[in-house]
Amino acid sequence: MSTALSSPFQLAVCAEMVFLDLPFVERVKRIHQAGFAVEIWDWTQKDIDALAATGARFTSMTGYISGDLLDDDGIARLLETAEVSIEIARRLNCPSLNLHGTGLDGQGLPLKPKSHVTGAMWIKAYKTLSEIAKLGERHQQVFLLENLNTQVDHPGTPFASAQDTLTLISAVDSPWLKMNLDLYHAQIGEGNLIELIRQSAPYIGEVQVADVPGRQEPGSGEINYPAIARALYKTGYRGVVGMEAWASGDSNSAIARFLDSFGGDFI
Repeated sequence: MSTALSSPFQLAVCAEMVFLDLPFVERVKRIHQAGFAVEIWDWTQKDIDALAATGARFTSMTGYISGDLLDDDGIARLLETAEVSIEIARRLNCPSLNLHGTGLDGQGLPLKPKSHVTGAMWIKAYKTLSEIAKLGERHQQVFLLENLNTQVDHPGTPFASAQDTLTLISAVDSPWLKMNLDLYHAQIGEGNLIELIRQSAPYIGEVQVADVPGRQEPGSGEINYPAIARALYKTGYRGVVGMEAWASGDSNSAIARFLDSFGGDFI
């Protein structure tokens, strides 16, 4: 039975990155029992019925199987597989579906890397995301566009920076398309996180966190996450904060450190 967490935010933990010694469904159960919501990546590799049976609350999952924002064939595939993903999200009662600037392989590398982004690409991406927003509105399903870093984890990904995602999301300006503001990626690529939070606040649908370097739990590296939490609270944000991080040691200790950063009343 899950325990109540003291936090003004909806705290979630990515099951792909903790309790790695356990089968996936058991990881979900362990996170749920600790009182956290659960996030997953590629749903095509999961037993959806078994996940639904855990009773866990799922806050986000990957919202497409393949495709991208730029090429006609890739756009068609993105829209097609996003619609299929909506059906899976309904089975898990998952409110948010995550997108990237292009499809990623198993190592997080772009399937169609871009050395630079042209003006024509920006226009194409805007039109594609506008169609995604319309799809979300038809099905009452929120899509999130996640920023990534190109220096360490995802070289060659178009529209990767938080400023890029903010530009696209604000241009589309739909409640069905929001930012997944990943502060780990933003710290590597851009820094100035508190100001980034203030700029992005009207468009944030989720915040993901891990520390730098190493992509481990908050408190393991250089980011002052208690200060980040206070800044996020001051913007009025009360939504999902997801720990998408490897455990630096024991997974139970890692999620406890996450709660240390984002628990409390912040008043």
